[in-house]
Amino acid sequence: MEMKRRLPIGVELVKRGVITQGDIEKALEYQREHPSTKLGDILHILNVCDSEKLIENIGDIIGEKGVLLTKDSLRVNPTEYLSLEICRKNKCIPFEVNGGKIKVCFTDKTINGKIDSVKMLLLNKGLVMEQYITFENDIERILSTLENGMSRDIAQTTSTGNMIELIDSIIKTGMEKRASDIHIEPLSDEIRVRYRIDGELITAAKLSKEKQTQIIGRLKAISNMHQEKQESQDGRIVIYDDYNIRVSSQPNIYGEKFVLRLLKKNEDIKNIFDLGYPGTEEDLKKSFNKKNSITIIAAPTGAGKTTTLYSIIDYLNSPEINITTIEDPVEIRINGLNQIEIGSKSTFSGALRTVLRQDPDMILLGEIRDQETAEIAIQAGQTGHYVLSTIHTIDAIEVINRMRKMGVSNYDIASTLATTVSQRLVRRVCPYCRREREFTVQEKDIISKLVEKYGEKIDLSNLKTYDAIGCPKCNNIGYYGRIGIFEVLDISDEIKELIIKDASTIEIRNRALEQSYRPLIIDGIHKVLKGETTLEELNKQLIIF
Repeated sequence: MEMKRRLPIGVELVKRGVITQGDIEKALEYQREHPSTKLGDILHILNVCDSEKLIENIGDIIGEKGVLLTKDSLRVNPTEYLSLEICRKNKCIPFEVNGGKIKVCFTDKTINGKIDSVKMLLLNKGLVMEQYITFENDIERILSTLENGMSRDIAQTTSTGNMIELIDSIIKTGMEKRASDIHIEPLSDEIRVRYRIDGELITAAKLSKEKQTQIIGRLKAISNMHQEKQESQDGRIVIYDDYNIRVSSQPNIYGEKFVLRLLKKNEDIKNIFDLGYPGTEEDLKKSFNKKNSITIIAAPTGAGKTTTLYSIIDYLNSPEINITTIEDPVEIRINGLNQIEIGSKSTFSGALRTVLRQDPDMILLGEIRDQETAEIAIQAGQTGHYVLSTIHTIDAIEVINRMRKMGVSNYDIASTLATTVSQRLVRRVCPYCRREREFTVQEKDIISKLVEKYGEKIDLSNLKTYDAIGCPKCNNIGYYGRIGIFEVLDISDEIKELIIKDASTIEIRNRALEQSYRPLIIDGIHKVLKGETTLEELNKQLIIF
């Protein structure tokens, strides 16, 4: 049977009398300057015909229901049903709810690729989704309006034309919104300002390209950077009482991008259990209250290794202990600690050699990066010191393999390594807007299979979970703050023997699972069951389904 081929949308619209051939020619001329914009959106932008009739016909042509998204057709607050982040990621807007059905608009660019995840998310909330398509720029307009609470102050300052006030507003708004980083990025036709809040980048404002030179000049001036240099630079902003701000510039094809890392001065060190560390105080003492040994935290960049190290130091600190830290850079300044910052002419290994002559009891070493540093850290652990450090690897077991690859002998690893910890950060469900519900059958099945794999037993019959909704307090994201998920490997005598015998990490993992070791996913599942985070957020970090 011969299948009938669909005519191009433009030809079909002309054939139906919705637009004229002249309209098509205007649209194609516009598309040459905006190649990523689809024909239907261009016809809507150019306002060549009735937009409602246009989207209904486009929908009919591609086999979807089309609707014009306006102030009148938007009958619900979208963030009551989907977080702003989900809407932005999937280019969709919930616009009407009737009983157990919810109508959601997509763009025709995303209808095929993104619909299933949104449908499942809404189904978990007891809502059956009806899908529609609409114009992409109307979805963008509504999303920008929802984000307006974040960008309003910046927009007002932009209108005054005062560059000093503009940059000050961008930075202060980032502080108010709990941003850890501010990205100021030159694009082809605008300057984009984004904030990283709880690990996720959120667009806050888009500024005129004409301001680019002034923005760069002002940022370099307050960061103590060379104005003339068109190359990567590092600087620091110290004009704010409560913050140290590290600044990095990097040229790209459209100009110079700046990233500002916001570090709060004199911030209180968090209690290790407030970070989400599992177990009891007895477990903590067993893992960390040691001498003649090394403890290593393993996690990717930005996963909170330094915060965990400082919490452990704070837990162990007392006036009778001499604690020295070697960091690049020193992010948290603490009275009573001897803190050393690695500069351009110094190294971790060199600083560590010097520190060993300063009679330390405990040494916090920012990172073990190479064989030389690893061997000196091992020597420090073998000569009566307690060393805490970090390393880049995927989990607590792989720390052993990583040190082997650096050239450290199995004997030295077994005799000195006391505890390894791996961690990730997941976002906490916002306590102000979260919505309680029962686990779905699919979610229970995922959790049951995971916990059974590692010998855990959990009764899911009476447990609830929460959906991330979004409200002004969490910037309409649905999450507020982050919590750590952890796995802890205490190097027992049995594991020491396996290391000395050059056993594989698979053998070590199997033996560890017979003891107290439980992988990251198990701690993550427990935090989902406690209502602290969601299965979706856990999946984003660990890919469990």
